[in-house]
Amino acid sequence: MMSLELTRRRFLGTTALTLGAPALQSLLAADSHGLPGLPHFAPKAKRVIYMMQTGGPSHVDLFDDKPELRKQRGNDIPESVLGGLRLTTMTAGQKSKPCLPAAFGGSERGQSGMWVSDLLPHTASIVDECTFIRSMHGEQINHAPAVTHMMTGHNLPGRPSIGAWLTYGLGSMTDNLPAFVVMTSRDQEASCGQFFYDYYWGAGFLPGKYQGVPFRGAGDPVLYLSNPEGMDRPLRRAMLDSLAEMNQFTHERFGDPETTTRIAQYEMAFKMQASVPELTDLSDEPQSVLDLYGPDVNRKGSYAYNCLMARRLAERGVRYVQLMHAGWDQHGNLPTQLPIQCRDTDQASAALVKDLKMRGMLDDTLVIWGGEFGRTPFVQGDIKNPKAHGRDHHPRAFTMWLAGGGVKKGCIYGSSDDFAYHATENPVHVRDLQATLMHLCGIQHDRFTYKHQGLDFKLTGVEEAKVMKGILA
Repeated sequence: MMSLELTRRRFLGTTALTLGAPALQSLLAADSHGLPGLPHFAPKAKRVIYMMQTGGPSHVDLFDDKPELRKQRGNDIPESVLGGLRLTTMTAGQKSKPCLPAAFGGSERGQSGMWVSDLLPHTASIVDECTFIRSMHGEQINHAPAVTHMMTGHNLPGRPSIGAWLTYGLGSMTDNLPAFVVMTSRDQEASCGQFFYDYYWGAGFLPGKYQGVPFRGAGDPVLYLSNPEGMDRPLRRAMLDSLAEMNQFTHERFGDPETTTRIAQYEMAFKMQASVPELTDLSDEPQSVLDLYGPDVNRKGSYAYNCLMARRLAERGVRYVQLMHAGWDQHGNLPTQLPIQCRDTDQASAALVKDLKMRGMLDDTLVIWGGEFGRTPFVQGDIKNPKAHGRDHHPRAFTMWLAGGGVKKGCIYGSSDDFAYHATENPVHVRDLQATLMHLCGIQHDRFTYKHQGLDFKLTGVEEAKVMKGILA
């Protein structure tokens, strides 16, 4: 028997948060348009595609060739350079730390003169479209906390990811696809043992509706996309309408914001049953475009396929696409595995930039390429054994590149020291990259906060974060 007693707390909790049907629909509609007052100023980028290269691409081999390393090859890197800073357990006890210069050839490319490895010929062809930041740095020396810091602004799980912050603040630009989509891939040789944790694209303490929606690499991109036998679309619509009524009643009773998330996700799932099959049907892509992305583009779940899908998602109004590719963790197999990894990713990464430009979308799409850190300028393992050496994790100087979305073309920003060990000129912290991303999307990062447990949280945290004005077009 239902109790007739009504406590003061229960009364306030149910009446203050009650929403009728019109109010609930208004709330869901408001979510799609973002927060009042945002963007703070006219954005340069309407959407973002972040190509996260997990494992740590070697900046020394790919982008930051140093004559001093070539000169000192095989000699121990000076202690004055190491500075007693923390290393991982994989090299902290290594008695000798011989200098290892770029292991493959390279040259200065384009009008900018950006040095790029011969392993990345396609990336070399777009250097004059990009800004290369050669002074990135952070503190985390292990994969999971470093990726978490790059993706969420903090090294511990539980904070909203960049995509969640953006979609919470700016809303969605499409009604039939999620505003934030995630796709993952890995090297075909499975040489890298890194995992993808869902908090890399989570909503943290923001409402759950803002978390990224992962698209699978095999079968239907989203589970249960197809109706079961005997369930047609009108019947599915009627069932969801009845379910929405029950969820709305629950929301009116308890005021739990996750109930509105559930309603919104059911509605999105219904719309995606129609939109996703069209999205993933590549029959309308000219062969010239497929060739641009490379021979792996037709293999679902490959990095090339995901890059093409990112462009298709972007042109359909998805605000934030997060590609996560594992395979860059070359501790003991750098001479053999780094060329394979570059071959698997180089063409598709450059193709995405070229494809966006051909469609007139690059100017308002921010493209980001980079890992959670770089790799050590000294060797891990035996430098004399080409089959048993590589490089350890290195967060104190590494390289990333950006294109489109309001960044300069053909720009080389910042530099590292003579050993590619420390960021020296115009050092860029992970927080600075996040602040700049927000700025390009029209958001002043230090004004964009969310109150949680009595504190005002923001993506860039409590320490100073600077917008890189030197890379803004």
